[in-house]
Amino acid sequence: MAVATRLLSALLLLAAWWAASRFTDLRTLPSPEAVAAFVVRETQSGDLPRNVGITLARVAASFLLAMATGALLGILLGRSRSADRLLDTPLLVLLNTPALVITVLAYIWLGLTETAAILAVALNKMPNVAVIMREGARGLDPGLEEMARAFRYDRRTWIRHVLLPQLEPFAVAAARSGLSLAWKIVLVVELLGRPNGVGYAISYYFQLFDVTALFGYSLVFSAVMLAADTLLLQPLDAHARRWR
Repeated sequence: MAVATRLLSALLLLAAWWAASRFTDLRTLPSPEAVAAFVVRETQSGDLPRNVGITLARVAASFLLAMATGALLGILLGRSRSADRLLDTPLLVLLNTPALVITVLAYIWLGLTETAAILAVALNKMPNVAVIMREGARGLDPGLEEMARAFRYDRRTWIRHVLLPQLEPFAVAAARSGLSLAWKIVLVVELLGRPNGVGYAISYYFQLFDVTALFGYSLVFSAVMLAADTLLLQPLDAHARRWR
């Protein structure tokens, strides 16, 4: 039922797009068939798969780096009051620094390199993960903690059977919110300083005022990221809800 509802919603949106394109200048709002034709041509040339693949690699690298560092930092802040007091202000500063500023500074300090691009995206995402994971670490069940002490769990057993199951819903929430944020920032990073990727392609076609190409790249990459959320993150979310 949910799949049918989503399909109907997509068809209604497509119909509205098609109708609107009939009453506007095709140079500013291309028709769905024109965008589809561009996607086919760009795919056959190999440019679209190459750019999408490069961007996906950057999204994956920066996303994993942000999740790993943000989760560790969040758990530390949630379990240690002294660390929380010491690092709360720097975390808030980083959380409220515009993504564009972090990206520009990364390029200035590290040069127009792949490392700078991935680090810029990770730094933009990491504070969000840390804040969410900190709340999870603060809310650990005292009863389970007491049980772990009673059974004399070692550190590895405590992490596996007490800590991780309780933090899983928070980790999934951070991942789902972070994925959409990460790929959007990756496009900005590519637009500013990389010679390939979806962001670079969007910048190139913007200079040519090719709205059809902009629509094509945007829709294809959005579809890829929606598929990643549906196939990877939603099942994890369902698993976390069943545990709770």
